[in-house]
Amino acid sequence: MLEELLTKLREITASAAADLEAAKTEADIDAVKNRTLGRNGAVTALSSMMGKLPNESKRDAGKAFNEAKTAIQDALNAARERLESVVDEKNKIDVTLPGRRWAIGTKHPVSQAIEDACAIFRRMGFIAVTGPELEDVWHNFDALNAPLTHPSRDPQDTFYLEDGRLLRTQTSAVQIRTMMGRKPPLRIVSPGRCYRRDTPDATHGVHFHQLEGLYIDKQVSLADLKSTLMTFASEFFGREIEVRMRPSFFPFTEPSVECDFSCVMCGGKGCNVCKNSGWLEIAGAGMVNPKVLENVGYDPKEVQGYAFGFGLERLAMIKHRINDLRLFSDNDVRFLHQF
Repeated sequence: MLEELLTKLREITASAAADLEAAKTEADIDAVKNRTLGRNGAVTALSSMMGKLPNESKRDAGKAFNEAKTAIQDALNAARERLESVVDEKNKIDVTLPGRRWAIGTKHPVSQAIEDACAIFRRMGFIAVTGPELEDVWHNFDALNAPLTHPSRDPQDTFYLEDGRLLRTQTSAVQIRTMMGRKPPLRIVSPGRCYRRDTPDATHGVHFHQLEGLYIDKQVSLADLKSTLMTFASEFFGREIEVRMRPSFFPFTEPSVECDFSCVMCGGKGCNVCKNSGWLEIAGAGMVNPKVLENVGYDPKEVQGYAFGFGLERLAMIKHRINDLRLFSDNDVRFLHQF
C-alpha cells in the first residue's frame, strides 16, 4: 500500500509540474493549485490513506507527502515568477522608439457653430461681446421694453433667484450692457448660454445657446438687416440658400420680423422637417424699438438700428442634419466623434 501511495504522489507532482510549465495566466496556475493542494485536491485526498498504513510505514508516507507538497509549491512559485517576468518585459519602455501620439479631441458641434457664425459676422464688421449669465430684471426685461404682463417674466418660464436676480433668458441683455457703455456707431454679436424653464424634448431644452446681433448707426434700415441675414445664410449654409421675412411682434423691435431660410433638407421643395412649407424659421429680428434706445441713453431721432437673434443649436441641427436637440448635451462619445 505504501508503494501505491508513493507512486500516486509522484504522478501528481509530475503532472502538476508539467501543467505549470505550460501555464499562461494566473488562472491556469490557480487551477493547478486547487486541483492538487486545495481542499478537494488530489494530494489532500490521498492523506486519507495514511490511516490504513502500518505504523512502520507512516513515517515514510509522511515524508513523501511533505516532499510532494513542497515540490508542487515550488513549481507554483516558479510559474508565478515566470509570468511576472513576462509582464515586466512587455511593460518595458524602449526609449529609442517613436513616441505615442495622443488622441486629439474635436470641438463640440455647438462650439463649432458659435465659432463659424462669429467668424462670418466678424468679416462683416461685427465684434463679438459677452456678458454675465446671471442677470437682473432690468437688463433682461425692463430695458428691452418687455411689459410686466409678458409671459417670459413668469416664474414658470424663467429661473429666478431668491435675491430677485435671474438666469438670463436671452443674450439681448448683453446688447443693453454694451450700448450703455459705448456710443454709436455700434456693430456687435453676443453669443452665449441662455436658460428657460421648459420640458426637454427633441426641439427644446432648459439651457441653450443664442447668438444675437445689433447694429446701431445713422440711417439704418430693414434693407440693411435683410442683406446681413442673407450674407450670413449663404456663408453658413451655402449660396443656394434663400431668405424671407414675415411680419411678427417682439417688444424690443418695431417693426419686427420672423426670418426664414429655405429648407436645406429638401432644397425648398417641402419635407417633414419644414412641415412641407419649404421654409425653416431661423431668427427673430427687426428694427430696435425707440424705447429701447431711450432706455440706454441713445437719441432715437439721431440713430436707428436693427437686432436679430439665432438659436445656435438649431443652426447646428440644420447644418448637420440632426433631429434631436438632446444629443448635444448627452455627452455620447459615439455622437461627438462624428464632428
